[in-house]
Amino acid sequence: MLTLNVNGRKHKVDVEPEMPLLWVLRDHLNLSGTKYGCGIALCGACTVHVDGEPMRSCSLPLSAVVGKAIVTIEGLSQRHLHRVQRAWIEHEVPQCGYCQTGMIMSAAALLAKKPKPTDADIDESMSNLCRCGTYPRVRAAIHALADAPVVGKNS
Repeated sequence: MLTLNVNGRKHKVDVEPEMPLLWVLRDHLNLSGTKYGCGIALCGACTVHVDGEPMRSCSLPLSAVVGKAIVTIEGLSQRHLHRVQRAWIEHEVPQCGYCQTGMIMSAAALLAKKPKPTDADIDESMSNLCRCGTYPRVRAAIHALADAPVVGKNS
């Protein structure tokens, strides 16, 4: 039995320690916002935060995250939409939307570290793949957030 801290809550799971975190989140904790894309940590659809760092959960063994704080898209904001989610809507970022939870998690981690990222910072941090090609809108949404005041921790 392993204990995980997911979205601020403790969860006990009876799974093999080498099981990828993605499948524990989706199949055992019913947190389906984190998506399966490629299964080899390239596309970023499965991005979650582990101790504040964006990580690809599809290839991350559960044993590597025991005792760490895991945040999924469902836990990004406790009260309402996170400011990155609102910016995504305002800038009409998603088309099909499949990659967007991973994109949002990556953008939130970037803005937490660099509140005013440059284009180079965005290019380096936003390595998620989007088959619809919404990268210019992603960049516009991130820049809009960099210019906006932050209100509250989970804004």
